[in-house]
Amino acid sequence: MPRPDPWLFAAAAALSAVLAVFVVFQAAIALREWRVRRAALDSLKDGSGRNLQEGRQSQASVVRARADVDDDVMRVLAEWIPRLWDLHHLLAQSGLKWTLGGFFLRVGASGAFAALLTVLTFDRAWIGAIAFLLAAPGPYAYVKWQKARRILRLESLLPDAIDLIARAVRAGHPLSEGLRMASQEASEPLASEFRITFEEQKFGLPFEDALMGLGDRVEVVDMRILITAILVQREVGGNLSEILEQIAETMRERFSLKRQVRVYTAQGRMSGYTLAALPIVVGSLISLINPPYMSTLYKDPLGQALLASAAVLQIIGFLWIRHIVDVRY
Repeated sequence: MPRPDPWLFAAAAALSAVLAVFVVFQAAIALREWRVRRAALDSLKDGSGRNLQEGRQSQASVVRARADVDDDVMRVLAEWIPRLWDLHHLLAQSGLKWTLGGFFLRVGASGAFAALLTVLTFDRAWIGAIAFLLAAPGPYAYVKWQKARRILRLESLLPDAIDLIARAVRAGHPLSEGLRMASQEASEPLASEFRITFEEQKFGLPFEDALMGLGDRVEVVDMRILITAILVQREVGGNLSEILEQIAETMRERFSLKRQVRVYTAQGRMSGYTLAALPIVVGSLISLINPPYMSTLYKDPLGQALLASAAVLQIIGFLWIRHIVDVRY
């Protein structure tokens, strides 16, 4: 079999380094988000002072009955491996119509395709195994990206929905009726979340537990503030419509501040994109204009190692800049 082109080897090495850094970065983000989510959910208290975890257990039958786990094998595995319920929860939050079985099928297909392509290119089984490990997390990263998009959409729709609920309460309707009106008048995907909450309490789930389920499904800080305010009001009393209006106004001010922060950090984001793309663009142009000048970098083992190291350092620098300009509040 002919020896693989050194240029292909260098490109594969650089791509592998980029994917490796990406996988590690995504794993770190997932671990941090999981810890933050657990801490935030456990900090919420229901009206009787019980921890949120107890509220989740009381409504677990409703959530699991609604879970789209059609495969019996996946259902049995989920009973043995509780983390699979968290994975199904993530799929539901992303808005994708994937089942657990479909998710794992996509993971296996992505890894197998990358491994097959790599083995056919380099004729090395160990390189194919590395390619499988690097490409398999691709569907998970896609799910996380879809979830982030859906969360941003929910945040933008929440203030108007809260105003609608406040007007319904001010008109004399109960809070549950306000949720029903929001589920009918609000835009998706927020309307479906309010619809689930309204139907849960309508069919017998305690209203506090239904609200806890809403906070568990919608991982938005403003939603947690709303749920906390409602539960406190039900415990100590007060003008609920006024509280809701103030919460909606606070959310709009936060959105305004968020937009200002994005304007202030636009230069940093653009610098990160420019620094990440500049070496690739310049190297590609030089390779097209004067191929012999760049051939040594691709063919020499030292040049290949330098390319792989440069790719890793480039990705680290880009992620570092992104972390600096990503203001959390």
